[in-house]
Amino acid sequence: MNDAMRAVGYRRNLPITDPESLLDAEAPIPTPGPNDLLVRVEAVSVNPVDVKVRAGVDPGGELKVLGFDAAGVVTAVGDRVSRFTVGDEVYYAGSIGRPGSNAQYHVVDEHVVGHKPTSLSFAEAAALPLTTITAWEALFDRFALTEKSTGTLLVLGAAGGVGSMAVQLARTLTELTVVGTASRPESRQWVTDLGAHQVVDHRNLVESVRSVAPDGVDYLISPFTAGNVESYAEIVRPGGHIVAIDEPEGLDLLPLKAKSISWHWEFMFTRPLFLPTDPAQHELLEETARLVDAGRLRTTMTTQLGPIDAANLRQAHELLETSSTIGKVVIAGF
Repeated sequence: MNDAMRAVGYRRNLPITDPESLLDAEAPIPTPGPNDLLVRVEAVSVNPVDVKVRAGVDPGGELKVLGFDAAGVVTAVGDRVSRFTVGDEVYYAGSIGRPGSNAQYHVVDEHVVGHKPTSLSFAEAAALPLTTITAWEALFDRFALTEKSTGTLLVLGAAGGVGSMAVQLARTLTELTVVGTASRPESRQWVTDLGAHQVVDHRNLVESVRSVAPDGVDYLISPFTAGNVESYAEIVRPGGHIVAIDEPEGLDLLPLKAKSISWHWEFMFTRPLFLPTDPAQHELLEETARLVDAGRLRTTMTTQLGPIDAANLRQAHELLETSSTIGKVVIAGF
């Protein structure tokens, strides 16, 4: 193995249309720490967090490699690793506190890695981890749902990455009635195919939701919170729950008080950053792989680009910046 690897990163905050907004580069192959896997990356997917970091975190001229979702093959393990061996096929979302996965080789802590579903290609698997972890933690950690939970769940942006997994997980692992929002015919069809009981238009949220859930909803997942809190106060039932996965500025939650509506934050990097030995993300990715291989969950990959280089990653970032992508954009192969 050579000491250098190909990687894609950025040195300055530039619009994605600028050819230097993401750059092909060489970087040293990283060395795994005691709890780390060294993974040969076969596929990655792009998430809104990639776009936010690229636009908002200035690396000061140093190369910053982005990327969270990845699927690949373990090529080396740290001396404390117990869950994986060389040759294992894996998938994961990593940590925002470490260098990214848009590289030929990547180190990741075994506590946040799962064995790749055997029925999926590397590209199909790379679509899943970050959005699955986010949706899983929203449903089962923040809402504390169980397989016997009932009520109505509203998933905003249900055709997006997190929404696509929230719909599937809620239908597969709970007794909830699932309502998703989508506006275009193709996105409405996607959400219906994933299992939503009802699909409504977010552009007139209160009226649309009341048409299918006249008594309101019990749970709401919000990726687009700005300007919507008063609408949420109208459509969420007394004692209901909301999980937000975005970062709205100047957030005023007072409209929720009269109904005693609970507000929760979901940030999937909380565990890697603050609870690094917590195996919960490993365990949920293992369970997700079992559900995929049993035919109960499906990949959310809708667009595959390749190879993994600056040009294709720029294209993927451009697609995400439209905020109209369905499912996930994946880039595969070096």
